[in-house]
Amino acid sequence: MLRRSLPLNAIDAFLVTARHLNLTHAAKELCLTQGAVSRKIAALEQWFGFPLFERHARGLRLTPQGSALLPELQAAFEHLASVAEQARQQQTVVRLKAPTCAMRWLVPRLLRLERENPDLQVSLTTTSDHTVNFKTEPYDAAIVFGTQLSAGDLLFEEALTPVIGAQGDEHSAPEQMTFLHPTRDKTDWTLWLAGQTQIAPVMKKNQHFDTMDLAISAAIQGFGIAIADETLVAEDLRAGRLRRPFSHSVKTGACYRLVLRESPDKAAGLAIFRDILLAANPC
Repeated sequence: MLRRSLPLNAIDAFLVTARHLNLTHAAKELCLTQGAVSRKIAALEQWFGFPLFERHARGLRLTPQGSALLPELQAAFEHLASVAEQARQQQTVVRLKAPTCAMRWLVPRLLRLERENPDLQVSLTTTSDHTVNFKTEPYDAAIVFGTQLSAGDLLFEEALTPVIGAQGDEHSAPEQMTFLHPTRDKTDWTLWLAGQTQIAPVMKKNQHFDTMDLAISAAIQGFGIAIADETLVAEDLRAGRLRRPFSHSVKTGACYRLVLRESPDKAAGLAIFRDILLAANPC
């Protein structure tokens, strides 16, 4: 109980005030009012049961008890700060840029990274921008998407397949469903339909989204039939949130790749991060 009730936040106020022996200067350094500093010191004095300062017209003077206590508290406070700084430096933060559409694939891997490497943190920025420029952008790693990419490591190639929600009627004719598009045009659906020889439904009802992730979420909720990358929906299919009414998939020629900035001070952390993302099993 004594340790818990010790007003630790008042110790810093005591040390700063002891250095200045002036409440005005101490308050300025601590970004507090003089009254707030006085209250912290009073709380500390009450806890110890003896005064730490003598108040004089020209300022403050340490009491004998305060003078005796000062070096011990200084040493303890400096040790605490040193331990905290060492812990902070041991933690690596990877600044990651990733397209929003890749979140379904990425999140399970980030969970594994957090579970297995708690000292390695990922600061994630999601965006609709599928490129990265390490010269102008403050990232350590990025997942990029597009065609004719060669930099970094291949994560997976895009292969499109239709999916419907678990409650959807897979026996319904496709042309009776609402076609969910991951872009403002019909490019992905048109590409998949062009690759089919036996199925040629007419897209009568259409709903367009800004990202594939939004289209997939709409399909899960039973809004219609979405065209999605089979890797991005793999977990939804496994969990039964989605079903594939057709077995065919069509490769688009695009792929997702992981690129890393050259960063010697984060090399070890980035290597661990890379291994997790390249692992076949996210769990």
